Amino acid sequence: MDIWLFLLIIVGCLLGLMALGLPIAFTMAGVAIFGTIVVWGWSGLFTVASATFGNATNFIYVAIPLFLLMANFLQNSGLADDMYEIIYRWAGGVRGGLAMGTIVICAIFGAMSGISSAATVTMGLIALPSMLQRGYDKSMVLGCIIAGGALGILIPPSIMMIVYAGVAEVSVGELFMAGVMPGILLALLYMVYIGVRCWLQPHLGPAVNVRFSFREKLVILKGAILPILLVLLVLGTIYTGICTPTEAAGVGALGALVCMAVYRRLTMERLKSALLFTVTTNAMVMWIVIGAACFSHFIAVAGIHDKIYEAMVTLDIWRWWIIIIMQVIFLILGMFLNAAAIVTLLGPLFVPIIMELGFDPVWFGILFVVNMEMGYLTPPFGFNLFVLKGVVPKDISMTDIYRSIIPFVGIQMLCLIIVMMFPKIAMWLPGLMKAGS
Repeated sequence: MDIWLFLLIIVGCLLGLMALGLPIAFTMAGVAIFGTIVVWGWSGLFTVASATFGNATNFIYVAIPLFLLMANFLQNSGLADDMYEIIYRWAGGVRGGLAMGTIVICAIFGAMSGISSAATVTMGLIALPSMLQRGYDKSMVLGCIIAGGALGILIPPSIMMIVYAGVAEVSVGELFMAGVMPGILLALLYMVYIGVRCWLQPHLGPAVNVRFSFREKLVILKGAILPILLVLLVLGTIYTGICTPTEAAGVGALGALVCMAVYRRLTMERLKSALLFTVTTNAMVMWIVIGAACFSHFIAVAGIHDKIYEAMVTLDIWRWWIIIIMQVIFLILGMFLNAAAIVTLLGPLFVPIIMELGFDPVWFGILFVVNMEMGYLTPPFGFNLFVLKGVVPKDISMTDIYRSIIPFVGIQMLCLIIVMMFPKIAMWLPGLMKAGS
């Protein structure tokens, strides 16, 4: 059978099974297992099992449950309440100040948790009713929370970067440092948009009339001490080489537990809830990793991987067009699939190609993560859209949520283009990290 026809049949099977509502992890594994039996017979399953086991037991993935645990501890710690009060007192009197402050809190939460849902849920419960009560436009409020929450997968530590590092076989520490500047850039772009828009249209984010004395503003800053210490503890130990990312994840989880205790939120019920959510989320991620590893091995052994690699590297076109085509593929798939499924499915195929073309896999990983941020916001299956819908008042519809993200997706696309045009934005800190080691 022609290799391209074989690929078409495989893709058709994947799409058909996903259309029936089967989980992506079991769809990929099922197609790989069935295809292996058809092509090589039952004996071929031994190679699939061994390759999948080797991939799924990669030491890098140990950091995932630890960062998830840290995120869940933080979500239950009460840190966000103090952080929002800081924003309210210092920036509430500025047009759009609360929305811009929400972006800052989401960025800090991203630097402490590594996932998007923690900031999205927390700000949905704290910031959303506060801003709506003070006359903020509904779309502005929803958009800043959804987009700000997605910063958690770009600003390190990031669960998605750990998955990419395992697939691309690059340093997690370098990838984390590469995400710092693009993460700050994206947060600043959000804030500039909010500030300019609210300056031109004051009704979108009116200034809060309540005024606080300088002493009242100064006193509340104590609420920023623990978040800053935790960020420095996790990222600082990675940057200086004191800890590996996996070790830093353990330190961060312990630090988040201490934060719960300091804020007197450490109860048996909250502890059990955090542990249960960590186990279930980690199981979901690892099933996707296992299913994609199984499928990637099947594609490689069947010769499809080599055919696609050969076809793309020998294309007589500008090499940047190939990068752009890959980004478009990521963008389209991000609307329908989980980000972990996309990277584990396409990473083994795309990373060797971009390396052959002379691009840095760490920089390419940042492009992928920024692209997946768009996936978290774009319908029909944007993850953050449904996370926020679960905590907003009943009078806010999915149509309201869909409408709110349009300008923020455009800003994410602008950030992606900027990082593509100026790779140093991502690679500056990893370069310093290498020079200092």
